Amino acid sequence: VLNSPWAFFEDIRKYKKILILGSVYEPLKSINLPRPDNETLWDKLDHYYRIVKSTLLLYQSPTTGLFPTKTCGDNQKAKIHDSLYCAAGAWALALAYRRIDDDKGRTHELEHSAIKCMRGILYCYMRQADKVQQFKQDPRPATCLHSVFNVHTGDEVLSSEEYGHLQINTVSLYLLYLVEMISSGLQIIYNTDEVSFIQNLVFCVERVYRVPDFGVWERGSKYNNGSTELHSSSVGLAKAALEAINGFNLFGNQGCSWSVIFVDLDAHNRNRQTLCSLLPRESRSHNTDAALLPCISYPAFALDDEALFSQTLDKVVRKLKGKYGFKRFLRDGYRTSLEDPNRRYYKPAEIKLFDGIECEFPIFFLYMMIDGVFRGNPKQVKEYQDLLTPVLHQTTEGYPVIPKYYYVPADFVEYEKRNPGSQKRFPSNCGRDGKLFLWGQALYIIAKLLADELISPKDIDPVQRYVPLQNQRNVSMRFSNQGPLENDLVVHVALIAESQRLQVFLNTYGIQTQTPQQVEPIQIWAQQELVKAYFHLGINEKLGLSGRPDRPIGCLGTSKIYRILGKTVVCYPIIFDLSDFYMSQDVLLLIDDIKNALQFIKQYWKMHGRPLFLVLIREDNIRGSRFNPILDMLAAFKKGIVGGVKVHVDRLQTLVSGAVVEQLDFLRISDTEELPEFKSFEELELPKHSKVKRQSSTPSAPELDQHPDIAVTEWKNKPTHEILQKLNDCSCLASQAILLGILLKREGPNFITREGTISDHIERVYRRAGSKKLWLAVRYGAAFTQKFSSSIAPHITTFLVHGKQVTYTECEDEGFLPNSRRSYSLGDFRYEAQCLRLGISSKLLCKDLIVHIFQSPPSGAPFIHHLLDLSTSGVLSSLPPGRLCAVQQVF
Repeated sequence: VLNSPWAFFEDIRKYKKILILGSVYEPLKSINLPRPDNETLWDKLDHYYRIVKSTLLLYQSPTTGLFPTKTCGDNQKAKIHDSLYCAAGAWALALAYRRIDDDKGRTHELEHSAIKCMRGILYCYMRQADKVQQFKQDPRPATCLHSVFNVHTGDEVLSSEEYGHLQINTVSLYLLYLVEMISSGLQIIYNTDEVSFIQNLVFCVERVYRVPDFGVWERGSKYNNGSTELHSSSVGLAKAALEAINGFNLFGNQGCSWSVIFVDLDAHNRNRQTLCSLLPRESRSHNTDAALLPCISYPAFALDDEALFSQTLDKVVRKLKGKYGFKRFLRDGYRTSLEDPNRRYYKPAEIKLFDGIECEFPIFFLYMMIDGVFRGNPKQVKEYQDLLTPVLHQTTEGYPVIPKYYYVPADFVEYEKRNPGSQKRFPSNCGRDGKLFLWGQALYIIAKLLADELISPKDIDPVQRYVPLQNQRNVSMRFSNQGPLENDLVVHVALIAESQRLQVFLNTYGIQTQTPQQVEPIQIWAQQELVKAYFHLGINEKLGLSGRPDRPIGCLGTSKIYRILGKTVVCYPIIFDLSDFYMSQDVLLLIDDIKNALQFIKQYWKMHGRPLFLVLIREDNIRGSRFNPILDMLAAFKKGIVGGVKVHVDRLQTLVSGAVVEQLDFLRISDTEELPEFKSFEELELPKHSKVKRQSSTPSAPELDQHPDIAVTEWKNKPTHEILQKLNDCSCLASQAILLGILLKREGPNFITREGTISDHIERVYRRAGSKKLWLAVRYGAAFTQKFSSSIAPHITTFLVHGKQVTYTECEDEGFLPNSRRSYSLGDFRYEAQCLRLGISSKLLCKDLIVHIFQSPPSGAPFIHHLLDLSTSGVLSSLPPGRLCAVQQVF
């Protein structure tokens, strides 16, 4: 019986409303009534589900899964950065729905909305695989992956000239969320093509420490003049992504060995060093920046140093916090009333106009709320929740809206400048006009779910990046992971003698060594052989992707043991590789390099297991005056302390059990493919019963004074047979090197001389001169055999990240290195126009000085900080005239 004649019609109206909505899964319109205290879990989640459906998923592209930058009008652009946060918002609510048994399909819907977005981004990225290949070799804005795509087709919408696409933080954020979502059980990566592409993205991210970009705000320098900068936020996100994805299986629990991602530990460590050097600054021009919040807190949690975290966070809050939100950075002109919207770049000194009227962004209140939840600080959560409430708006249906920013109207700018904080600010969007800031909407969902305890920090961060370093444990599915080893590290050392004869000789002094034959079946490789093995990592012919770029393996990488094609392999560090750089023939420098390498390993080794350091002893190391320094160093190894580092010397077979083992399973190729050939370090074959001759390796006085007795200008036009005759008659190694250089340029490396091909002959002269410490001849030989240091970019970066500008200048030639974009090798200085028009040997001497200056030890930061100016040409000019003329032979 009906209580009222209108009740029947009321029921009919409700029924029609349900029919119009079409499905029980569609959100109902909220009437903004107070929520009761006794809400069930379903009611709480249903409230957020309606918000997500109406303010996020409503705008998701049905084709690519991307989210538009603007929610009204005919907008076709989708920013990868914003879409990632939108996917994270849907994923966070899906995690909350996992607590309900009968969720009416909502968990599946939300999870696959996130998956669709992540795969849509992957689709856009993979269509630009050619850019990934180019960026690995030459990282610059024109070769980078795009950050903005067409929301429905995934096509490019803006060229590199029209937009600053170089935003490494976006690629890093994608990798980080990819790991987090897969760890939670989502299946995002489907096949080996996608695995190899992700591996190549890792190759791009590994060297963020030397790649200036446009940053989170897409403007690069604070002055908005089109220049890029090295940003702490980008380096921090890259560090976090590399830590998360190192050894991670992209197929999740269903994965196998070839779906595992590998990370260069030395590259990761360089990012860590660079980040700690840059902070608490954001970049050279940015004193601080709100972009640091997602770097040091959720989602990256990039810092291991609690003191540096507090210093950085306090600086951001102190300088940028306002009533309506946080400023992005000081003197930020973005969307202020005084900014000219018709100009892309600012005029010089224009940013001073924006001082005191910067827009304030409420989204950073949400970051601070999330940070409070993760760090167990309810007071901080409540503080920023109270600050957020007054700046929230609502849609016509009553759903909360996060304005993108609050600005000072043009009429009140002067009043605001005279009295900061006195004027009312207005929101950029209130929701009722259809404009939504989707990044803010997604972060609001995450923050509220955490604050209401509908999800826990462990839910949304399954790889446990938020856990303090001392409490972290290896995540499952890892073959290799940075661990929490924070103690007085002992470095395991194995002494390897070049020959059995050398082993017997050292044994008479109580130094126990092993030869390469005695460590079998373990093989000893040079790091360059390991580089060859890693070249097969990430190769994909269909996508046009090569493997790992030809980058040297650092001390951390050579401190591990590798399983390659069924073989157990150990590598000796690059400092023992004579083929790399002629300066390695100087024993005193070699000893310093060994001490610096041990100190470096002690400071930055963060893995479970002990590092294994191979010391390769060659017969040439103990000749003449070189013997006593080497013997002192070997005695220090025996005592257990070298350069302040604790070491434990033992047989290699004994040390293997406590080392870190890396499985290079990507080399398991099919039977139809040809096996790669690797060359192990072979024992030097010498006549039996022969003895080590400790002949003097110090040249006699005539040898020290012998300069080239020929001039290039005199001999470069003479016929080949005369040059060959002079080469046979000449005893001066420097002159031989010059003559061989003329023949090399004229006849090529395969031209036959009395001692074989020209290239072989130069190699013999180079070795002979190095053995006799005739450095002038050594430098000539090194110039022709290209025995330059592999790269000085890491050393230059050490100076750049301390706020120093590096200028390579001699006389009238000058090369300015304002950033660390390229891999500056000594070969670049050899051939580029900015080289001196002096002798080649003089150039190499300048480069020797560059390497020594930049190759500062880990404790060299104070030296760098107080360094004002240093000129290599000034150092050269201070040499005695007799020595200087030896290096100024015109070539």
